[in-house]
Amino acid sequence: MDFDFSQFDDLELDNIGQWPTAAKILLSVFLVIVVLSLGYVFYISDKMEQLTTANDREVSLKQEYKSKYHIAANLELFKQQMVEAEALFATQLKSLPESHETPGLLDDITFVGTTSDLNFVNINWQPEINQEIYIELPINMEVIGTYHDFGSFVSKIAGLPRIVTVGDFTIENTEASKSPQVRVSNKDQLTMKLQAQTYRYQEGPAK
Repeated sequence: MDFDFSQFDDLELDNIGQWPTAAKILLSVFLVIVVLSLGYVFYISDKMEQLTTANDREVSLKQEYKSKYHIAANLELFKQQMVEAEALFATQLKSLPESHETPGLLDDITFVGTTSDLNFVNINWQPEINQEIYIELPINMEVIGTYHDFGSFVSKIAGLPRIVTVGDFTIENTEASKSPQVRVSNKDQLTMKLQAQTYRYQEGPAK
């Protein structure tokens, strides 16, 4: 059965009431599609975006709830760990030399050096370095000895009651270092230049 398209000829918008039934149905379908499309663009799409945002927020709140629930369920354990951490921090603070103790620290380092059979060319404080919660106190040293003596010295520094760390160092032949302050009889002696650091608690804000 052939569809008669001639009925759509000469259709005028001003005379829709006189259109053929098929033309009226097609126009109605077209208008419905247009209305639905505009409704989706101006209303439904916005609601879909709000729904997506709400779903993301729900996931975030669930994760936050789980995290807070975990903390609440283990609150006593966290309190105990906090007490232990504060006690450990207080213990570590006691290992930092106080202002009146820093001169004696050089004596301690010199003592462990001499008991390791080292000869000191020099040992001097360097300018303090302010950090966020502590003050770094660098110490430059130059000593003469053997590899074995150097190892013993560094080991003994680590065993001091006050925290002292050893940083950069260089080792060279003693003759090349030309250190006239110390008379060396053993040609196997070497010169080590190193920087150590100790620390003091920063009671106030760093300047």
